[in-house]
Amino acid sequence: MQIESLELFIEVARQGSFAEVARSRDRDASYVSRIISALEKEMGVRLFQRTTRKVALTEPGELFLASVEPLVGALAAAQNEARLISSEPRGHLRLTTSVSFGQQCVVPLLPAFCERFPKISLELIMSDTNLDLVADRVDLAIRLGLRPTGDLISARLMQTRYRVCASPDYLKSSPPLNEPGDLGDHRCLLMPLSGFSSAWRFIEENSTPGQDREYSVDVAGDLFISNALALRDVAVAGLGPALLADWLVRDQLAEKRLVDLFANYRVTPTQFYSGVWLVYPSRSFLAQKVRVAVDFFKEHLGHGQI
Repeated sequence: MQIESLELFIEVARQGSFAEVARSRDRDASYVSRIISALEKEMGVRLFQRTTRKVALTEPGELFLASVEPLVGALAAAQNEARLISSEPRGHLRLTTSVSFGQQCVVPLLPAFCERFPKISLELIMSDTNLDLVADRVDLAIRLGLRPTGDLISARLMQTRYRVCASPDYLKSSPPLNEPGDLGDHRCLLMPLSGFSSAWRFIEENSTPGQDREYSVDVAGDLFISNALALRDVAVAGLGPALLADWLVRDQLAEKRLVDLFANYRVTPTQFYSGVWLVYPSRSFLAQKVRVAVDFFKEHLGHGQI
């Protein structure tokens, strides 16, 4: 049974005409008729009822169409994917992420991405507003928080853990910060977002499973900054404690420009176990440029927790 015979069968079933299929393929109607007749002979059943005006599927033909059409589609997709693997990725890729994550984690990777995929033109859209991937023609998004819901496809890139940080200079001249409750004695650096500016949630990590204790600590301050990069910088400058994502303060902690105040606690402004997610509109017929971008960011950033 030839794949061309199956493709012709599907086309005739959908168009209801040998002549229309022949015209679309620039062939004689007799050629299409011979292929379908040979397929029917091979199967031993009549697939179409023929009249002078049209052709219509028989009951066996309907059953055969329902079974064979997905298989032919999957085979075509597999053939296309195999061809793409052997060719160099190319095209225009629209990628969006938040301003802070883009600046901190994505921009440093751009030289490596451009070197590996020289025929992909990349448009990086850094915005703290979640764009509509379909309406805004976005190929791939990197989003922060809980797993995205809806019709989009999402894959975890990394886990995010928040840290309460302050500079060594600030700690030398301020009241002690030995436990989360001590934050009430300090003017914290805050983001003007729900959860970030009123109370921070803590879990003391206990070696005994099931014994972790969760509680909330009210925070207050006089400086509100909507950009996480700027919030980190004023914390480094010694203006007070700030709640910051681990991917944002990795270098500052390693260089001792910031101190992780409560290393034995999990802390969050909203929900625990948030993450960074790769999000794209559809898994079906995923363009090669998107597939290689997904693999690239998983390779460079997908190590769970920084």
